[in-house]
Amino acid sequence: MRPQRALLIAATAVAGLIAFTAPQTATAAQPAHHHANHSSAATLLTSGLAGGGGSTIGPDGALYVTEALAGRITRVDPATGAKTTYASGLPTRVIPLGGTMDVAFVDGTAYVLVTLVGADVGGTNTVGIYRIDSTTTHTVVADIGTWATTHPPATAFEVPSGVQYALQPWRGDLLVTDGHHNRVLLVDLDGKLGSNVSQVIAFGDIVPTGMARQGHTLYLAEAGPVPHLATTGKVVRFEPGDATATDVASGAPLNVDVEFGPGHHGRTLYALSQGTFHAGDQPGSPAMPDTGSILRVNADGTMTTVTTALDRPTSLEIVGHRAYVVTLDGEIWTADLGGSGHDD
Repeated sequence: MRPQRALLIAATAVAGLIAFTAPQTATAAQPAHHHANHSSAATLLTSGLAGGGGSTIGPDGALYVTEALAGRITRVDPATGAKTTYASGLPTRVIPLGGTMDVAFVDGTAYVLVTLVGADVGGTNTVGIYRIDSTTTHTVVADIGTWATTHPPATAFEVPSGVQYALQPWRGDLLVTDGHHNRVLLVDLDGKLGSNVSQVIAFGDIVPTGMARQGHTLYLAEAGPVPHLATTGKVVRFEPGDATATDVASGAPLNVDVEFGPGHHGRTLYALSQGTFHAGDQPGSPAMPDTGSILRVNADGTMTTVTTALDRPTSLEIVGHRAYVVTLDGEIWTADLGGSGHDD
């Protein structure tokens, strides 16, 4: 497949995982249903990242962020915004999407998710999970691209290796969402390379993105299919072994992440909406600038906006009452959620 063709297909199918998407109709995304809205303004923590993407909180309490344009993982001090290189030399993008998508720690070791770098889009690298061994060295521990190619999904697809988006640690292993193949995979970190990937759950065309965990239950963000209405921007829950997921809430246009934060007993869910679209934009266009938001998930299945005017956010972390949002253009913003943590 020609690289530009792959870009268009992947961008549309993945529904803006890195903001390269737009609606195919003139229907605008519907606003979330609101209860009382006490919005918290976001402030800039740092900028200058080479393409913002996924993030995690490391064992040391710092923020770790992927930089897809540089093939790099950067450590960010959550108090000062100071940046240092944690790992470099990872595969960079072949097309304007993909590369280093997400990072997670398991037992103190960092693992990086790399996608859209294989032969099906003109690349020469492995689509999968890379273990960070030192600042400049890494090891491929899961070849997800080959597995996906030999185990195609039930839903329609154009990129055989898939477009993986997010990592979630799970009992010493890693769960992986694939927004193009519409499924969640499990990578056995102790298993043999070539036989350590399996499918956990598959969906219709819902575009799974970020994940969070509470006990044995996983919570999944759904970006929803084009045109990414608020009604299809959902949070669902499931346990490994379930055949289907259960709806938790909807109301986040192009929902790209979900995290637990302050609220009822300290375990309220928050969703990250990338934003809305301008009618008539071409597929592959980003969301409208400054229309992203953090939304609190309410007990009645609705969502309440708590932070607005975010510029095409890609991932969310919450520490205590503070949210950290990574954006497409390489910025990290913070917002105080202390006043928003209650269930309506």
